[in-house]
Amino acid sequence: MKYVGLSSQIRKNNFNSVLLLVAFPLLLLAMFYVITWFIANNQGDAGTGYEPAPAIDANVTFLKIMPVVLIFVGIWFLIAWASHSTLIRLATKSHTLERKENKRVYNLLENLCISQGMSMPKLYIIEDDSLNAFASGINEKTYSISLSRGIIEKLNDEELEGVIAHELTHIRNRDVRLLIISIIFVGIFAFLAEMAFRSIRFGGIGRKRDKGGGAIILVIIVVTAVAYLISLLLRFGISRRREYLADAGASEITKKPYALASALRKISGDPMIEAVKSRDVAQLFIDNPQAKAKGAGIAGLFATHPPIEKRIQLLEQFV
Repeated sequence: MKYVGLSSQIRKNNFNSVLLLVAFPLLLLAMFYVITWFIANNQGDAGTGYEPAPAIDANVTFLKIMPVVLIFVGIWFLIAWASHSTLIRLATKSHTLERKENKRVYNLLENLCISQGMSMPKLYIIEDDSLNAFASGINEKTYSISLSRGIIEKLNDEELEGVIAHELTHIRNRDVRLLIISIIFVGIFAFLAEMAFRSIRFGGIGRKRDKGGGAIILVIIVVTAVAYLISLLLRFGISRRREYLADAGASEITKKPYALASALRKISGDPMIEAVKSRDVAQLFIDNPQAKAKGAGIAGLFATHPPIEKRIQLLEQFV
């Protein structure tokens, strides 16, 4: 896959970020409108002779709850945006990699940053013998690259340089910011879907069957589940292409596509980071550490990463 260049890719990712910022709230509002319309329609049918116009009832109710929904989303987004770096470090159990502890990694990173005119991101290490790495952050102050102990010790300098260049490309192309945005919004849909499913456990359907409450709860569950699946498709579609571009960008930076291909081959043999339990955090990595264990790669539409074998084949075409 041909690398499209820094300026073009930044513009494209900024455009994608705008689309995500618009698409996710619109999907959320559409979900609430469908639920509101069904409740209004259900209440009309359950009346005693008087049946209000469902569309008018739904519109009025929706306009009343819309500000509450937007405020809820705004607060959730701001909290997640401000605390994402800390939450990711806690989820991966990573800690700062000191320069005196590993000058080799710092030298590789510094040389790459100097060659690209980039500010040096923070370096973190995950104490795990498996091989994996990821980049995160939303601005110059929070950009970081996390490497597992295994990837540092088991890759040679050229291979490790390729991995670091891959993560730097994610930062340079603003991919990490885009991913954080999508993770936050998908988290909102996941929370709402979980709350809908929990309503069954607490007996909501049984208690409200006479008033049509059971049908309403079932519709809420279906609508939130569908909205959640759509949000996943939006996120994963962008995620897969981003990995190809980061591979191509790393090859352009290092001029050694064979080194990254070799690194990916080694990573594919042991990407499992035991500390990573969150699916959202898992998709940040250069190879999803949960995909092979949980079968996330079976359904192509819901795969967070393209097949690593295909990535290796594309890189070897540059040789």
